[in-house]
Amino acid sequence: SGTDEHGLKIQQAAAAAGTSPAELCERVSGLFRQALTQAGVAYTDFTRTSEPRHQRAVRHFWGALRDGGVLYKGSYEGWYCTPEESFLPESQLAERTDAQGRPCKVSVETGHEVHWTKEENYMFRLSAFRDPLQNWLRDNPRAIFPHPFYQCVLRWLDEDLPDLSVSRERSRLQWGIPVPSDPTQTIYVWVDALVNYLSVVGYPESHGAWWPAVHHVVGKDILKFHALYWPALLLAAGLEPPERILVHSHWTVRGQKMSKSLGNVVDPTVCMGQYGVDGFRYFLLRQGVPEWDCDYYDEKVVKLVNSELADALGGLLNRSTAPSINPSNTYPRFSEPCFPRVPDSREAKGTGRASAEDYELVAAVASLPAQVDSYFEGFQIYKALECIAQCVRQTNGFFQRHRPWKLDRRDAAEQLWLDTILHVTLECLRVYGTLLQPVVPHMADRLLSRLAVGPAERGLSGLTFLARYHGKPCPFEGRQLGPDTGILFHRLGKSETMKKRKQEA
Repeated sequence: SGTDEHGLKIQQAAAAAGTSPAELCERVSGLFRQALTQAGVAYTDFTRTSEPRHQRAVRHFWGALRDGGVLYKGSYEGWYCTPEESFLPESQLAERTDAQGRPCKVSVETGHEVHWTKEENYMFRLSAFRDPLQNWLRDNPRAIFPHPFYQCVLRWLDEDLPDLSVSRERSRLQWGIPVPSDPTQTIYVWVDALVNYLSVVGYPESHGAWWPAVHHVVGKDILKFHALYWPALLLAAGLEPPERILVHSHWTVRGQKMSKSLGNVVDPTVCMGQYGVDGFRYFLLRQGVPEWDCDYYDEKVVKLVNSELADALGGLLNRSTAPSINPSNTYPRFSEPCFPRVPDSREAKGTGRASAEDYELVAAVASLPAQVDSYFEGFQIYKALECIAQCVRQTNGFFQRHRPWKLDRRDAAEQLWLDTILHVTLECLRVYGTLLQPVVPHMADRLLSRLAVGPAERGLSGLTFLARYHGKPCPFEGRQLGPDTGILFHRLGKSETMKKRKQEA
């Protein structure tokens, strides 16, 4: 991760704040680091485009473009949008009036005002890369995901593909990397910014250990830069495009785009204070669908996390580890006569004490790790969480159906069945806790600690479910449970949440 720090809008923002661009970037970059730490997001490297290692990589990359004969100097004019740092065609503009009531042109996509700009720049022969880009995409149909965005890029390649202005006059833009051997020009901020994917993996010397087996995760609003300009620039510099570009859509608020003027911008720091880090992460990953914009509002968060984390998952853990139902505080033993193995859940009719629905639960949870792994790898985290939530509901149904609290412990047969119900339930919870670690790390840790699952037993590769059902030993059976970690997830009170929200606002 990191921060893209150059460009005209940064230069202007610093001037408006009465500070230098470097000081502004130092402060804002620190805020991003702080937000990631607060949200429990880990990174192997936090790169900044103002760093010497990055500037060196950009100069080398520019040299590769120059040596490849794809740059030329030409006069360029058009409507320039400073916040987006790009020239926009007439088709992406609309007529509006500014704050003084004067007519002006704005970007249809963002509403930002544009200004007519004419200057001499270095141009990149983007038009020469239509065929190579089309070939790349046709040979790699999974290069851009989800599929609607892949189709969108193919459509762009069927349209006009004008050459790209890749520098700005230094007199207008000082906050950026100068063009090597031409101090009158500054490298275009997007060319500079995109090279961060290379500089962070050691370009130009040691990037080969990673490149091109990389995945970029980008917002849909910057798809053109990542899926057209960047692959073309890479090909021109003698490098392959990235292996995959994963694209996500945006969050709206009650059906409206977030905007400072509307006052509906959601502050993630406030949300983490309201719902907890795990609660907020779970909501975003459970509801965030990459293909289309998703709607956010407080009541939706409260309803979802209360239902799935506090009630379904937290309630299940509390009930299955309660002293009244598990007085020995151990991982109970599994009884094969109570829950005999059958080749097919449809054949389970009156065998032992387990019902056909119980066998369906076992089959569902057994297939869950591979299913979740596949969805995580495929950038469909919401589908993985949907599958987990469904299994949690099934497990609650299993527990409720057999009412272990009604069983008579003094009866040996009843005790065996009670232990088996608890064993199956705790095994299900152990699987859910393991699979939820990337999404709700703190909560998953509490759940697994309560089940006495050690740090070395929390990996995905060695995750086995209900070993005793398959006639194999279970390392957890008979183990003393961990100390009571308290309520797994505290229910959110609607009125309290809204009150807190208003206070923050």
